[in-house]
Amino acid sequence: MSNIVARLREEAEILRELARDKRGQNTVEYLMMLAVIVGVVLVIGKMFKPQISGIFNQIMGMISGAAQTVGSG
Repeated sequence: MSNIVARLREEAEILRELARDKRGQNTVEYLMMLAVIVGVVLVIGKMFKPQISGIFNQIMGMISGAAQTVGSG
């Protein structure tokens, strides 16, 4: 448990140093943009999950049908 606390303190210190360092600002800004993009992708994925599932089911059915046709011929 103390190892985890020590590790978190080290990481917090690194983040503080990045916040003070002008070069670190770019890194933090890029990480924030990345987090927003990932969030948007997750929300869109959740919204369109039923449609995406239906499309994959259609594709699986087409592949299955083609495999049966080839197998019987």
